[in-house]
Amino acid sequence: QVQLVESGGGLVQAGDSLRLSCSASGRAFSRNGMGWFRQAPGKERDFVAAINWRGGSTIYADSVKGRFTISRDNDKNMVFLQMNGLKPEDTAVYYCAATPGVGVLASSRGYGYWGQGTQVTVSI
Repeated sequence: QVQLVESGGGLVQAGDSLRLSCSASGRAFSRNGMGWFRQAPGKERDFVAAINWRGGSTIYADSVKGRFTISRDNDKNMVFLQMNGLKPEDTAVYYCAATPGVGVLASSRGYGYWGQGTQVTVSI
């Protein structure tokens, strides 16, 4: 079992930056691939970024490529999402998720553990 808690969300203006954090506890966190997803009101949960267990492999949604960076610190059981150049369309609840495996996954079906989410709101 892995417990995940996100933090760092908030209200910002377009062009600003935010850094989301995800704290993990439970089973050996360093052996899990991790991901960030987001869900806007009335829309499905979408993939944002993922990182493998060692942090050496990452993938991103096209909509955030070049603006967002996922990283992890296995010594501190933390995963981060650095978001730069935020746009109003980035407004959503952001979720941290862990896979049972070690690789990178873009499909939410591959993730067995989810945090409660943190709200990010980007104003014009």
